[in-house]
Amino acid sequence: MGLTKNIGWGIVIAGIAIQFIRPARNSSGQVLPLDISHSFPIPDNVQTLLKTACYDCHSNNTYYPLYANMQPIGLLLNNHIQKGKKDLNFSEFGSYSLRRQQSKLKAIANQVNDDAMPLSSYTWMHKKAKLSKENKALIIEWANKTKDSIAYRN
Repeated sequence: MGLTKNIGWGIVIAGIAIQFIRPARNSSGQVLPLDISHSFPIPDNVQTLLKTACYDCHSNNTYYPLYANMQPIGLLLNNHIQKGKKDLNFSEFGSYSLRRQQSKLKAIANQVNDDAMPLSSYTWMHKKAKLSKENKALIIEWANKTKDSIAYRN
């Protein structure tokens, strides 16, 4: 019983101690000149969809829900956001080469079409981020048209 009690206390103390670890927040609050919205025309309805379903993990402006203040959830969210931004960052899209921009737009269309994005773990907690068939079609059409417009720039 003594060992079980000590392990229990160790878990409680570790649970309390981890609450003091706070990763930096991903919230600049600014739309930089390199943001995709400054590089390409985005219809308002598509921009709203991108902000609702994509920007939390794929931009420099994450909206943090209350549960992000609880560790280890906050640490897991931070790790997820960092990986998402590494793959695609709408806030820095203008800094990508034209070839990389085309590749990312193609990937957006493909992943939305294949239901790979937004992640089901994200839409489970963020119901507004779940994309209807019509919303998916809007994003895919915009991404493909924008990708094609880059080809004409070259």
